[in-house]
Amino acid sequence: MPEDETVTDSKRGRPVAQVDTVDTVDTAETVEGGAVAWRTRVRRAIVACSRPGPWKRGPVLAALALLLGLLLMLHAKIPNRIGNLGSLVETFLPWFGLFVPVLLAGALWRRSASAVAALLLPVVVWLNLYGGLLGDKSRPGGDLIVVSHNVGAENPDPAGTARDLAASGADVLALEELTEHATGTYEKELAKAYPFHATQGTVGLWSRLPLSDTRPIDIKMDYGPLAATKPLDMAEIRALRTTVTTDQGPLVMYVAHLASARVNPRGGFTTDQRDRGAQALGEAVAAEPNKRVVLLGDLNGAMDDRAFADLTAQLRSAQDVAGDGFGFTWPAGFPVARIDQILVRGVEPARSWVLPATGSDHRPVAAAIGW
Repeated sequence: MPEDETVTDSKRGRPVAQVDTVDTVDTAETVEGGAVAWRTRVRRAIVACSRPGPWKRGPVLAALALLLGLLLMLHAKIPNRIGNLGSLVETFLPWFGLFVPVLLAGALWRRSASAVAALLLPVVVWLNLYGGLLGDKSRPGGDLIVVSHNVGAENPDPAGTARDLAASGADVLALEELTEHATGTYEKELAKAYPFHATQGTVGLWSRLPLSDTRPIDIKMDYGPLAATKPLDMAEIRALRTTVTTDQGPLVMYVAHLASARVNPRGGFTTDQRDRGAQALGEAVAAEPNKRVVLLGDLNGAMDDRAFADLTAQLRSAQDVAGDGFGFTWPAGFPVARIDQILVRGVEPARSWVLPATGSDHRPVAAAIGW
């Protein structure tokens, strides 16, 4: 048969072979297209089933959030045996809250419902610890303004610092880290505003009100088996006690500069000498017969630090009671910790604040107290 001839249906007169070939092709294409669509749907279903749901995504982020919450909640249980790690964490404990927004961003990026839920633990614990410091608790009033300042042994302008402090309006002014050379400058510059003052070693108190019964406090700067047999060296005297005469009666004031905490590769965060000083101060306050007590000074530690448990059990932080925010004081250029404190007993703080930086590496702290 010639190639161009077509077989014809005798009854209908149509080209049978040509029509049957087209129908076969259409059917094959339809079947193949259906198979492809079916395979695509199956593949998508497998991918959807194998992909973890929102509660299964981000297990690492969820674990980190829970660990952060446990650290904040159980910080007092972190041992100090290795490099005083517990005290180091407690000194900067508020800053651990910055991990919350970081973890939250990761949880949202991963669309992890479990990580977001786990973040509730550190948020609740952090707010329980520091939520009260976020608002302004100050109120009008206060009979006496007290200021404390570590003026810095390397302060290049003690006269300017003295003038700044006198302009603060303080009734009582406690200074720490006085040097033999700078003490005369402070006495000269503050004499007009503060007719009464007392110094012991490297700490001093200037006052508009009379002072009496001033004496040094041994905070164990010299430690060892023979320490009790030695007289106090003036250079080692870093704390004093004195009585301020007020219209409402005597007010006992302690001024202290505890030993610095040190961080080094071998010893880690070293606080032994500071901790002994804190314990000695706690014992002195516990033995103090006067009900009204104010402790001012550079304690070289935050009040969250377990080393100050003896003090915080007897005295309240003016910043916690009547401050606005955390009141960080060190370093002066960009404060990240509050290591300069005003602690009270038997009086009511009305306001607590941080003064502008001077020539020192610390910022001064102030509080208005009432009876």
